[in-house]
Amino acid sequence: MTTRATRGPRRRTVAALAVILVVLGAFIIRLVDIQVVRADEHVADSLNTGKLGITQPIVGARGDIVDASGTVLASSVLEYDAQLDPKLIRDNEEEDDPRKKFAEPWPEMSEKIAHVVGKTGDEVRALVDDALAANENSRYAQLARGMSTAQYLELKKLELPYLAMYSRSVRVYPNGAVAGNMVGFLNGEGKPQYGVERIAHECLAPTNGEESYLRGKGGVKIPGSERITPAVDGGTAQLTLNSDLTWYMQQMIAEEAQRQGAKAGTVTVVEAKTGKIRAAAEYPAVDPNDINAVAATYWKSQIFSDSFEPGSTFKAITAATVLDQGAADLKTHVTAPSRERFPNGAVINDPFRHPVHEYTLAGALIDSSNVSLSKFGNMVDPKVRYDYLRRFGVGAKTGIGFPAEQSGVVRDPSTWDNQTLYTTTFGQAFTVTTAQLAGAYQALANDGTKIDLSLVESCIEPDGTINQTPEPAAEQVVKPETAQQVQRMLENVAVQGNLAKAIDVPGYRIGVKTGSAQKPNGKGGYKQGVYFTSIVGVAPIEDPQYVVVVTLDEPTRVRSSAATAAAFQKAMTQVLKTYRVPPSSAPMDEPLPKFN
Repeated sequence: MTTRATRGPRRRTVAALAVILVVLGAFIIRLVDIQVVRADEHVADSLNTGKLGITQPIVGARGDIVDASGTVLASSVLEYDAQLDPKLIRDNEEEDDPRKKFAEPWPEMSEKIAHVVGKTGDEVRALVDDALAANENSRYAQLARGMSTAQYLELKKLELPYLAMYSRSVRVYPNGAVAGNMVGFLNGEGKPQYGVERIAHECLAPTNGEESYLRGKGGVKIPGSERITPAVDGGTAQLTLNSDLTWYMQQMIAEEAQRQGAKAGTVTVVEAKTGKIRAAAEYPAVDPNDINAVAATYWKSQIFSDSFEPGSTFKAITAATVLDQGAADLKTHVTAPSRERFPNGAVINDPFRHPVHEYTLAGALIDSSNVSLSKFGNMVDPKVRYDYLRRFGVGAKTGIGFPAEQSGVVRDPSTWDNQTLYTTTFGQAFTVTTAQLAGAYQALANDGTKIDLSLVESCIEPDGTINQTPEPAAEQVVKPETAQQVQRMLENVAVQGNLAKAIDVPGYRIGVKTGSAQKPNGKGGYKQGVYFTSIVGVAPIEDPQYVVVVTLDEPTRVRSSAATAAAFQKAMTQVLKTYRVPPSSAPMDEPLPKFN
């Protein structure tokens, strides 16, 4: 029989148990909240404070730049840096409890580390001692920079809490200076500065990831605490360039520029029917692995960044304008001495003395007569001539978006003075870049359809997805029959001009035009005896496939455009050989007469 006296203690016991269960339940709920419900939040807090957590970046690789056939022009390799924690090393060495000490003492472990990184044990220990001497709580001593993957893996096997390693992406250019001015380079912080590195940065740039974990006493990683966000590598930028052809052109133009005593030179090859740049060679050329090997002036591309008066090469554009407007035909002729004063007071001189000729338009191009071109050109209203210059690309950058690209300058005809009215017919009083010159002749070679130049073919994503570059803009700038008539005249320049033998490519019909541009002296006039020389040609003329432009800046051995003849002949021969263009099967049409 239960009495009142026995019921009291039991009730107190039950009450006490209930209180204990409530408290225990509260702890369990709190524990579940901390370790399960809000685990990620607390881990993040510990990582952010840096007291318990470590976060290390996982560096993604910047994408490759490759040529049209996949040859790598720029790539990234991972290098590793290693650092030591001097305070943690010292604290471990001073630890009295053997259960808390690391497996091997610092003197022995420093020897193993030294063997991997190529130092002596004394040197490694000195790094730690010097860091502690400078700051007794130092947590940082640089062990090594630029380690290989093999070294990284060897050190990782040691599993040392006081050793941290970080990866970084390093850019390398396996072909050196080949197309170096096109490929471009990065700065010391890995940011794109120039060329395709900058144009295609969105394609090439990786997305870095990160690895984080918690650490316990002594810096030991807590198992199961790792959190990894993987990096995503950049895509591959595929160019239109042929690196083998560019290599040849680069060696050749360097030799020719030096042989002619020129400051610089370029070769540009454009596919006539597509506008794709197949070769872009420069001298001096920048090697992106060591940009300081050349003067900073040549870090940029001469092809896109240097503008000049095109001179006689643009006489073909004047001829196309006159023909397209119906102001003259192949039989029209003008009377031209070697020097003439025009009614408005302007005085125009031909580059050589000659008797009065009745020049045809073809003859004006063959002899490169400034006087006759002035008369032919002014058969068309100046505003119309200006519009044609714009159509052919003068005054506008290419669609490539090349860094530091110049647009060239052509002033509105309402501002032309008496002299400019005529000089604009033979390539003076306005400026172009080599890229614009190549683009203008691409239009002539492509039966009047101008296709904007292109350099980047596509972006290949890491998963293999190919994103083609949008089709470049195309415009019919002159009628097909006009372009074909100009092509015929350019062939006559190649055959009847004074450089015919020097530029001949056996088995092929070609068309060319040379140019010798005076260089401004910065005082409103021109330097005496100093020229920027060029030659541009298309081949084969019966079905133009390629445009080749060669320039030499201030040649001194031969100062006229003849300085470029040998380089052009070699360049065009190599292009036709590289792309296995069949030799011309049909003979040249009847030569056009120079004079009436």
